[in-house]
Amino acid sequence: MRRYNIWRPLMLIAVALLTKSLVYNLCLMFGMSPKSADDLAFVAMIIAALVTYTRMNKQRRK
Repeated sequence: MRRYNIWRPLMLIAVALLTKSLVYNLCLMFGMSPKSADDLAFVAMIIAALVTYTRMNKQRRK
């Protein structure tokens, strides 16, 4: 069994949370309602997490 890398899941969580925070603040700054901004930030968080996960796995396979 390979050694477990603790940094990969931590980096994935950090990217997702930072993306959500950034998108939420930008949406509020441009005048969106808080509910709509939260929904859009959640979608952006999911997309950022998926992109980060696929890039990490693609890099790992090589």
